[in-house]
Amino acid sequence: MKRPSAFALVANQTRYEWRIFWRTPISAFFTIFFPLLIFVVFSLVFGNERIDYLGITTAQFYAPSLAVFSAVSATYTNISISTAYQRDEGILKRVRGTPLPAWIYFVGKILSSIAIAVIGTLIMIGVGIVFFGLQVYPETIPTLLVVFFVGVAAFAALGLLVAALAPSGPGATAIANATLLPLAFVSGVFIIPSEDMPTWLNAVANFFPLKHFVEPFVAAFSPAATRSSFSWLDLGYLVLWGVVSLILAIRSFRWEPPTGGGGGRSRRASAKSA
Repeated sequence: MKRPSAFALVANQTRYEWRIFWRTPISAFFTIFFPLLIFVVFSLVFGNERIDYLGITTAQFYAPSLAVFSAVSATYTNISISTAYQRDEGILKRVRGTPLPAWIYFVGKILSSIAIAVIGTLIMIGVGIVFFGLQVYPETIPTLLVVFFVGVAAFAALGLLVAALAPSGPGATAIANATLLPLAFVSGVFIIPSEDMPTWLNAVANFFPLKHFVEPFVAAFSPAATRSSFSWLDLGYLVLWGVVSLILAIRSFRWEPPTGGGGGRSRRASAKSA
């Protein structure tokens, strides 16, 4: 019998992770529809007025910034929490005991999360175009694609690092939520950037990678943006975070569940709703 190719194994693992995600409705809601709900509410409450110092409308800011939030939730949050719970439940141990190469398991998980991130982003941008007059400029689409895929790859690596370091599934849930949500407020996702932000808080935002994903992605929706205005510094910073996170995740990853651990599926679902 012919052995399946690596491509076929990756495709099969990706489909498996894809089905696992959509079979957990609360995960789909908080990853895809919760950011969309925030976008709609913000656009209705604040109106689609022009933000003079940014040169764009409210929808022109919130659609891409919340698209990034959805993409990060699909990669960073989803990978960290699902992987940690799969370890608690002994799934990773069983996977390790099969002939399936470890890299195929993780590539499938990452590709599935990136596909979910793409869907969340397209839905957000589509709603912005249809209902709120969001403008997409053809000359900046290459910039959007590069920033998007480098960004989601970096946050996927960060998700694996959190899963590797977290003591348990609930621990990964706490870490993911406690890091992503506060950074979203100071990195220009929920709040329009202001020059009045304290210097130390701005320094914190600049240190972490979320701001370096949000800013170039939002900037590509500005009418003043061009292909030549591509931010190599932000891109390089995302690559650095992604590479370092991946190396640390590989070195510290544990396949065995913690001694005396192991959570049920119901506990996993309840933790995701937190």
